[in-house]
Amino acid sequence: MTKTYPITGTACTTIDAPVGTVFEAISDVTRMGEWSPECVGGRWIDGATGPALGARFEGDNVASLGPVTLKRWSTTSEVVGFEPNELFEFVAEDHTNWRYEFEEHDGVTTVTERFSHPPYGGWQRIVYGVLASRRTAMTKGMQVTLDRVKEALER
Repeated sequence: MTKTYPITGTACTTIDAPVGTVFEAISDVTRMGEWSPECVGGRWIDGATGPALGARFEGDNVASLGPVTLKRWSTTSEVVGFEPNELFEFVAEDHTNWRYEFEEHDGVTTVTERFSHPPYGGWQRIVYGVLASRRTAMTKGMQVTLDRVKEALER
């Protein structure tokens, strides 16, 4: 039997700001559209008003190739890890796990973002895995997002 491994990616940056400021910005899903090249908006749902274990939110996403929009979609996510100033983690559509880890040293915060989801099967392996290079695109998108958060918070 062949063992399958999840598809994963990691991005990291160091931000010259206190961990509380960085954590607050990233865990506020209503602001993600300010930074992400793919997530263009988000909102808390089901009575949630902010990040907390079990809180749910919707995110609006767009995939583009240059000026051409290839796909638009929305996801429903649930916060599955929440430790103020340390961890913000959620699962989108019971499929992709997104995790942000925060570490502060002398007023400077290192934030690491990771994703993980099951391997593609069937036609998805060709379309997302090969043609769209989805893992690479997601990893690059995470780095762009973190770089934009850094730029915004260091102003």
